[in-house]
This record gives sequence, C-alpha cells and structure tokens, in this order.
Amino acid sequence: MRGAIPMTAKSKEKGARFERLLVHLLSEYGYEVRRTAQYCGNTGDAADVEGLPYIHIEAKHQEQARFYDYMEQAVRDSGKTGRIPTVFYKKNNHEILVINRFEDWMELYRGYEKSKGEA
Repeated sequence: MRGAIPMTAKSKEKGARFERLLVHLLSEYGYEVRRTAQYCGNTGDAADVEGLPYIHIEAKHQEQARFYDYMEQAVRDSGKTGRIPTVFYKKNNHEILVINRFEDWMELYRGYEKSKGEA
C-alpha cells in the first residue's frame, strides 16, 4: 500500500480506543454499531466500524493528517459494497472530523434535502 506506515502496539491501541469511542458516540445516536476487528479479524477490507447504514467507516486517530492516504484506503476497502467511503479522523485534543469525497458528500446532502422536503 502506498504511504503505509508500520503500526506500533501503542498506535494500534490508540486506534482501537478511537474505534470504541466511535461505537459509543454512534450508539448514543441510536445506531447499532460495532468494531469489526473484534469480529472479523484484521482482514484489511472491512470497515473499522460496521452498522452505520450506507457508510464505510475508516477510523484514524493520528497526529499527522494524511487525508488522501486515508481516503484511498477507505475507497479501496469499501470496494463494490456500494457504501460511501468515509474517514472519521481525530487528532489529540481536537474534535472528530468526518471526511468525504465531494461527489459522496453531495449525494449525502441531497438525501438530507429530500428528507426535509427541500429538493
């Protein structure tokens, strides 16, 4: 994989904590989500968190932002699932950012408009 950085045990645990945080937060919004690593093993093609309809979640908790590399991984891992590749990114002492490609964001926004009767 282009741009891959070997993960230390510490960074893997940091990533797992972030995935658990996402599960907690999304559960508070009423979604039945779970981490996939604990169920599927580290297959390299599953979303980090499953259960958010239509969305492939790639969770990244890192200090150095490499958004294009993260999105490339999300696109590759989402494959032909039809789910929208989405990166949930967190840096220490900062809020969570959610990153989409422009076309995917427009698809989500149009769905939002339709749900509100605005489209």
